[in-house]
Amino acid sequence: MTRTALPEARALPLPGRTTLRAGGLSLTVHRRSAAVCVLLLTALLAAATAALCLGDTYITFADTIATLTGETGYDRTIEVLRLPRTVLAVAAGAALGIAGALIQSVARNPLASPDIIGVTAGAGLAATFALTAGFAYALLAPAALTGGLAAATAVLLVAARGSLSAPRFVLAGVAVAVLLKSGTQILLLAADAIDAQRAQIWLIGTLAGRGWTEAAFLGGVLICALPALVWAQHALDTTDLDDPTATGLGVRVTGRRIGLAVLGVVLASAAVSQVGAVEFVALAAPQIARRLARTSRPPLLASALTGAVLLVLADWLGRTAFGDYQMPAGVLTAALGGVYLIYLLLTKGTRNEKKTAGPWSRLRLRARAGRVRDL
Repeated sequence: MTRTALPEARALPLPGRTTLRAGGLSLTVHRRSAAVCVLLLTALLAAATAALCLGDTYITFADTIATLTGETGYDRTIEVLRLPRTVLAVAAGAALGIAGALIQSVARNPLASPDIIGVTAGAGLAATFALTAGFAYALLAPAALTGGLAAATAVLLVAARGSLSAPRFVLAGVAVAVLLKSGTQILLLAADAIDAQRAQIWLIGTLAGRGWTEAAFLGGVLICALPALVWAQHALDTTDLDDPTATGLGVRVTGRRIGLAVLGVVLASAAVSQVGAVEFVALAAPQIARRLARTSRPPLLASALTGAVLLVLADWLGRTAFGDYQMPAGVLTAALGGVYLIYLLLTKGTRNEKKTAGPWSRLRLRARAGRVRDL
């Protein structure tokens, strides 16, 4: 009896994706996401150039490059005042964008972000206590970082009782955030007027007065987090699956969600500890990136670049668009977040369900509404 050799099975190429192979390694690239990342990187370079050249003193692009490579008459303006804030805005925006993408993927909710689940509220409470209790300014950032991590720990402990389901995670975060914000208000009311004003400025979020120290800290955090981010990129592939399906495939659902959530809150806490409670960057950046890339969940790299673009633009506009008065970046990002929330409320719902529902889903919806009488 002769045996016929079966042809070797080959994986079908995924639509919209390109697989790169080098030896025994392979990498699947989403072509539209890659193009969006290139576009966002170009926008980031343009925003950073505007932040360096435009301000109270206009400096040409050629003079800016000359200042960065040598000595000109604009050394203090570029290297001391503008460049550190721009680099810090890039690092903080990238950290917030990634944190928002991770938390929204875990919660499966576009409205979930460090602002919503209590991380920012915890950092704000700790920073307010440090500013109103007379602590040294050098202890402000460590206190805010500790507060953000403590708040996230409380949220995870409350949400992980039984299983870390997405709705429970969001509800626990909202509850903890409300409690922490009430504590912040009590501290502000009991503090001296000057201390309360300093704390209020920090709570709004601003990059004024920050420099290379804060930028180096955030850059170090992002570099140290790179191995975890590589794991997160792989782990996020299972977040779109429902719990029974993921469990049937051998995925430890609760463990992965906790790991992704912890990574997100660490990045968010680190960013907030250095630039203050800059809100809504972590909320809007992942969803903007997801809509540009047209993916099922927020892409990490595109979310990081979007967050960096948003914060660089907010800081530059706050520094230049209001004359002699410098508007904190947190005010502009909060305004952006409010507009974005209204947009989500107006566009999310029946129209999106009709676009994503399959033919059988639409048939069931029509039957439920009484439009199909005879099946």
